[in-house]
Amino acid sequence: MTARLLLVRHGQTAWHDENRYAGISDIALTDTGRWQAERLGEWAVARSGREPIRAVVSSPLERARDTARPAARALGLAPAVHEGLREADFGWGEGRTIAEMTAEAPELVRAFQQDAETGAFPGSEPPTAVAQRVCGALREVAADHEGRTVLVVAHNTAFRIALCAMLGIPVGRYRLVLPRLDNAAVTEIEVTGDRTALRSLNVPTAVDAAACGQAPLAAPTAAG
Repeated sequence: MTARLLLVRHGQTAWHDENRYAGISDIALTDTGRWQAERLGEWAVARSGREPIRAVVSSPLERARDTARPAARALGLAPAVHEGLREADFGWGEGRTIAEMTAEAPELVRAFQQDAETGAFPGSEPPTAVAQRVCGALREVAADHEGRTVLVVAHNTAFRIALCAMLGIPVGRYRLVLPRLDNAAVTEIEVTGDRTALRSLNVPTAVDAAACGQAPLAAPTAAG
């Protein structure tokens, strides 16, 4: 049977606002990120009214768990954590911006931007390893929830690499094919055994914050 997975990138953190590679660093949400998480909860309730969301699963990192929590609470569900959904480890790039890395080693940045697999940052988790780990986690979630819809909260790079792998796209091209997933936006896939279908990509779950008198949404960033 088919499982429908609603893949959501966590809300904004201070490092993402500064365009820093967070990776496995456990960085907390900003006020904007917490606002995005609350709006995701509202979106999840509205979506569940049309098609019940039966489970909420997140990465173990704080920013993902804190993004998932309002949705789980609004849906009356206990959020689960899957270790395989954590973000990629960026090694040398952790906590740094592209500008900082370019100033130190422009050749490494060029290689990464041309092909993220063959030019992976020193000490980082290879994209093929990320793909194996995250695809495995998503397929486990799908197998545990056949015929159901699940909200899955994790990370920009982890999801982009997994999507490429599951859709038959070379993982080294993830930055070119999927430039970014926005904070708290939803990408919907259907998983049936080893087959994956993409139903929607990077759909926002919140209206413009300024119109609601809330903290402004983050400007697009390129990290990840």
